[in-house]
Amino acid sequence: MNSLQRTIKAVVRRGEASGYVAECLEIAVVTQGATLDEVMRNLQEAVALHLDGEDLAAMGLAPQPALVVTMELEPAYA
Repeated sequence: MNSLQRTIKAVVRRGEASGYVAECLEIAVVTQGATLDEVMRNLQEAVALHLDGEDLAAMGLAPQPALVVTMELEPAYA
């Protein structure tokens, strides 16, 4: 029996021009925001809308999967 994935992974990075971009790795969700708070709110909303009415098991996802977010940062130089 295949186990269902309990998390959806996303990466947040700085946008090319400004703000931040968030992209999910397992599902087709990409969003942006001017601030980290805004991009996180937009990401949660976009994922919820994407999954609304879908058969999560058919997508390989457990019910109510958690969203795990990683932030890409530029290295800081001293």
